[in-house]
Amino acid sequence: MLEGTKAELSVKIFGNDYDVLEKLAERIKDVLEKTPGAAQVEFETEGRTPQLQINAKREVLQRYGLQAGEVNKAVNAALAGEVVGTIVSGSKRNDIVVRMPEELRADDEQIKKLPVRVGETGLVPLGKLVEFETLKTVEPIQHDDGLRRAALMVNLKTRNIEGYVREAEHRIKEQVKLPENYIVQFGGQFENLQQARARLAIVVPTALALIFVLIFLAFGSLRQAALVYSGIPLAVTGGVFALWLRGMPFSITAAVGFIALSGVAVLNGLVMIAYINQLREEGKSVRDSVIEGSLTRLRPVIVTAFVASLGFVPMAIATGAGAEVQRPLATVVIGGVLSSTFLTLVLLPVLYEWAESKARKPVEAPEI
Repeated sequence: MLEGTKAELSVKIFGNDYDVLEKLAERIKDVLEKTPGAAQVEFETEGRTPQLQINAKREVLQRYGLQAGEVNKAVNAALAGEVVGTIVSGSKRNDIVVRMPEELRADDEQIKKLPVRVGETGLVPLGKLVEFETLKTVEPIQHDDGLRRAALMVNLKTRNIEGYVREAEHRIKEQVKLPENYIVQFGGQFENLQQARARLAIVVPTALALIFVLIFLAFGSLRQAALVYSGIPLAVTGGVFALWLRGMPFSITAAVGFIALSGVAVLNGLVMIAYINQLREEGKSVRDSVIEGSLTRLRPVIVTAFVASLGFVPMAIATGAGAEVQRPLATVVIGGVLSSTFLTLVLLPVLYEWAESKARKPVEAPEI
């Protein structure tokens, strides 16, 4: 509605000549209807609609001594109807309206035969007093930012709006030759998606950078912060795989799910690394600390993963109002938590031992 159209996707054609815009809109409408995923494609307005215009012959009216109001009265009574009485039924009062039947009102020749009273006894056919002219008028010509446009309203039967738009743009470019200074623009939910994606391009890197800073502040080591941070890529991989498995396209709610998933993945790694560091401070070797820490933190990590996953199951299988928003977010979190748990329990201890052992490997003195 903010785009000025009532459909989920709007296709606007901008240009100067309305005749050209109308022809382009018809050709683009055919292309959109044949593009897989379109459920309904309609014109925003009806275009040029026929209009009957009745022009009075002034010289003839003067000859008969008639005013234009008499002609208007006869036309109004025949086409719109005139109240000639009232029917009273109990406490209800209904007007009696007389007018021509529908089939006669649609026939210009019958309208021309309408009698118009002249004086006290004379009658003259309406056709002698007026001229009939059928014009094609354009219902409101819309403008955006001062540019004249025609628009098509598209409702889809696919959730992959971006995929439909890309395919439609490719087909329009191949099949419709646009004159100079004429452009086609997609709006509606697609434009909202583009704007949200631009915002996420700033929000997501900022959130990930803040997560890394917090990890570094917790450990005071770039090496260990990078180890914990390595849980994010595998978590994201699991979320993408879960979306693919359920046949869901990437959406804004899925992007929000990836941000939440990054926090959960980092939390599990933080619990594991912090406990291993604690064991090393007690004087145990790197290998012993890794083995004991992995076994001791096995249950907390698994419980955290399953609580997060099971908590999102109702959203993942929702079918009611708002389910299209809930399902992608829950799917991403569940798939990503399961894959990040595998990293935390299996790969992270191995990476920790390798990185710490290599960092503390004594340097042999060169032989003289």
